[in-house]
Amino acid sequence: MKLGVFTVLFANEQLETALDRVVDAGLDCVEIGTGNYPGDAHCRPAELLADASALAAFRGSIESRGLEISAFSCHGNPLHPRQEVAASSHETFLRTVELAGRLGVERINLFSGCPGDSDSADYPNWVTCAWPTDYADLLEWQWREKVIPYWKEQAAMAGEAGIRLGFEMHPGFVVYNPRTLLRLREACGEAVGANLDPSHLFWQGIDIETAIAELGRHDAIFHVHAKDTAINPRNAALNGVLDTVPLGNVADRSWVFRTVGYGHGELDWRQILSALRLAGYDDVISIEHEDALLSIDEGFEKGVAFLRSVMPTQPPLTEAWWT
Repeated sequence: MKLGVFTVLFANEQLETALDRVVDAGLDCVEIGTGNYPGDAHCRPAELLADASALAAFRGSIESRGLEISAFSCHGNPLHPRQEVAASSHETFLRTVELAGRLGVERINLFSGCPGDSDSADYPNWVTCAWPTDYADLLEWQWREKVIPYWKEQAAMAGEAGIRLGFEMHPGFVVYNPRTLLRLREACGEAVGANLDPSHLFWQGIDIETAIAELGRHDAIFHVHAKDTAINPRNAALNGVLDTVPLGNVADRSWVFRTVGYGHGELDWRQILSALRLAGYDDVISIEHEDALLSIDEGFEKGVAFLRSVMPTQPPLTEAWWT
């Protein structure tokens, strides 16, 4: 397996400085944001596509350091009911696909987005229950009229360019668990898969090994994030895990994002990494740091150290005494 980092962690630094930090930490690859929610601090696709020398310099800054780009990431909401929001997300996605094609990057990580409850809505409407039946009817309308038509076209375009779309299963969007991810894949084709981020599954009560096995059965794991979640036992017992308390109010929340190893221990992460290998995934593990209790430097350094201690770095055993 290879170890990388999602460089939005270093958005306040110049690209070259961030890359030097990655090299100094002994990592293999970088995941780079190209706009929308991750921002475009290190990569502005429209500018690079319009300037051959800038594109060459961008490529050179990464290749000269012996790094590779594991994925471009443009998480947004192209299904947003407000047209200006949807159009902005869509444009960033298109430019990201074009840039990925130019640079030979084969994976783009993103969100599925979430529509509203009608063509005249102003806000997304995330459906999480089947009754009253208004919700079930709304959910089917969203998928039939918005989700599948949009992503079927985009997945076909990406697939023709040899690019795979890694959807992060994230609550608030229509793809938030293995069932919804596989529903989108079945409707839109094999260019659709998962950017597997355990942190968003932990707090939903999803068993990560079971999810990995199911997604692996469909060859649907394209990229993996390393981010943890800690559950506050008292708050979760009192209010459950559907939590709208602001993320910064750590003490009052039922769950919070943590650096790997701070929510689940070594055994949990060893089992996750082993499950990935069993599912046929032996590729990039990309650190994403959103831990409100640790600084950027400490979160990054501790995340690297923890993962180095638990992740396999050599090919698996191919022959043994039982063969």
